[in-house]
Amino acid sequence: MDWVGLLGRVLMSAIFIQGGILKAMAPAGTIAYFAHDGLPVPGAAYAVALLVEIGGGILFLAGWRVRLVALVLAIWCIATAMVAHYHPENRDAMIHFMKNVCMAGGFLQVVAFGAGRLSLDRR
Repeated sequence: MDWVGLLGRVLMSAIFIQGGILKAMAPAGTIAYFAHDGLPVPGAAYAVALLVEIGGGILFLAGWRVRLVALVLAIWCIATAMVAHYHPENRDAMIHFMKNVCMAGGFLQVVAFGAGRLSLDRR
């Protein structure tokens, strides 16, 4: 069953690594999107997004300091849910909001129980 923890980290990290890479490939559009969402310093938000999504995604995938990284990603999920997706009048936005809340719950499970045996934390 050790592979189940690894598979879980692969699946959970994929959305962050992919999203971070897509943001890195379109900096102007991403920064404009952040400005549209009302973030006060969209350029800094862009840099933080790249760090959290690519860096955090890779660290989580590898299972290095996974409890701390999972906590950061859980907080990130809630923060992005509130900033980008909380629009109760919009059903599609609320589906994304709940997806982020669900992902935060999954990350909190990793905070509580760790990365599993197939991780850098366990080497």
